[in-house]
Amino acid sequence: MSASMYIVVEGEDPGFDIFVNGHALARNEDALEKLALRLGVKPLLEFFSADENSMALLLEEGAGDPEWAKTLPPPQWFSPTDGLATIRTLILFLRRSPAELGSETMPVVQELEEYERVLSKTETRSLRWQLAVSWK
Repeated sequence: MSASMYIVVEGEDPGFDIFVNGHALARNEDALEKLALRLGVKPLLEFFSADENSMALLLEEGAGDPEWAKTLPPPQWFSPTDGLATIRTLILFLRRSPAELGSETMPVVQELEEYERVLSKTETRSLRWQLAVSWK
C-alpha cells in the first residue's frame, strides 16, 4: 500500500493547481517529524485534518476504522504562513545536509518545493489549507 500526503485548499476552487506528489514525504514522515521537532518547527502532520468526504475516501481505501472516524473533531484549516515556516525550514536544512535522509533527500526536497509553491499561492490569495493523506 502506497501513501501520499497532499494539500487541500479551503473552498471549491482556489484558482490554481494544488497538485503535489507527496509520496516521498509520506515514506519519510517519521524522519521528517523528528527533524522538524529538532529544528523547532511544527511537524507536517500537525497540519493534518479531514472532513467527512476525506474520511469516507480513506475508509473506502481500507484505511482507518469507521468508529474512530466518527470521533474526529471538525475539519481544521491552517494559515499558509505557518505551513511555509515548517516547509522552508526543512528545505533549507536538507539542502545544507543532503545526507540526512540518504537517497530520499532529493525526492523529499522536491516535494517540499511543490508544497512551498502551492502554499505561497494560497497565502497570496488569503486562503487556508490542510494536509490530507491518501492510501492506494
